[in-house]
Amino acid sequence: MTQLQPSPAGQPAARTAHQAARTGHQAAEATAFLDVRNLSVKFPTDDGLVSAVNGMDFSLERGQTLGIVGESGSGKSVTSQALMGLLKGTSARVTGQALFQGKDLVTLPESGMRQLRGRNIGMIFQDPLSALHPFYTVGHQIAEAYLVHNKASKKQARAAAVDMLGRVGIPSPEQRYDEYPHHFSGGMRQRAMIAMALICEPELLIADEPTTALDVTVQAQILDLMSELQQETNSALILITHDLGVVAEVCDSVLVMYGGQCVESGPVDEIFYDTRHPYTLGLLKSMPTLSSSSGRLNPIPGQPPSLLDLPRGCLFSARCEYAALAGDGVCASQRPELVVEDGHGKRCHLSGPQIVTIRNTR
Repeated sequence: MTQLQPSPAGQPAARTAHQAARTGHQAAEATAFLDVRNLSVKFPTDDGLVSAVNGMDFSLERGQTLGIVGESGSGKSVTSQALMGLLKGTSARVTGQALFQGKDLVTLPESGMRQLRGRNIGMIFQDPLSALHPFYTVGHQIAEAYLVHNKASKKQARAAAVDMLGRVGIPSPEQRYDEYPHHFSGGMRQRAMIAMALICEPELLIADEPTTALDVTVQAQILDLMSELQQETNSALILITHDLGVVAEVCDSVLVMYGGQCVESGPVDEIFYDTRHPYTLGLLKSMPTLSSSSGRLNPIPGQPPSLLDLPRGCLFSARCEYAALAGDGVCASQRPELVVEDGHGKRCHLSGPQIVTIRNTR
């Protein structure tokens, strides 16, 4: 495992995420395919303001896969909805920037987003049964996406949809084109959703827990299919999931969310083997393994904080068994910045050596 090394005198080894963003944005504008800066989403309610996403910063290049993980309610899906512009016209207050090929997805009007959705940015939704319209055939819905973004006849759109159904592994695609969603199994519906998302070969694909309701065998087939199609088109992929096993298999980098914030981010190997945040350690520890002799699960104790009333200090401090190590109650009283070191970020008051000790004894 790589240990954090102190920096030479007068040369700080780490920077906060916003410091890194300020110094790197000029270069990012020239190179980053997707560059998200300080993205926040808040929902006004009768009980107060729900802070669903707070200050997200990340970037993605073509051909790369970013995994966004965290417990339910951590802000993963809201982040994806904000990027897709699906919160426009709602009560949601979306701030920050999400630069996609130089266009800000946050401020882009709905007319501009309609031009991007489907053609440049595609999305695979979590529940294909609710995402597919029950009164239209599956093929019609896929062809419709093609017609919206291409100057094509209905015959050409049908041919493109049939071809895509075949590419995603649906047998007898010509026949299945005219069938309704309830005629498809769960795995086949998910394949149809992938076909719909990819019919226009988007450059960025967002997959929101695309394998949650599927059995392990079908899950593996869907993941292989997504990886294969991504390689064919050199598209970027954001994979939203709670399954760390899936992340380890398909992702290049990982962003761990908790309470609407990024608490750790970095290359996938470092997240698993050079973990630097107690929450990420807790997620890894809670995963069942075949080598476990006790047969018992190790869940993270407690509950995530209320997004209506976030604590003043670290959002994870009430559940963190190592908070006392930071001393002086700092975890409960001061909210840490996301500190980035060599491309690996963590939002934690604990020092590098303390994290290494914790990691080696878990």
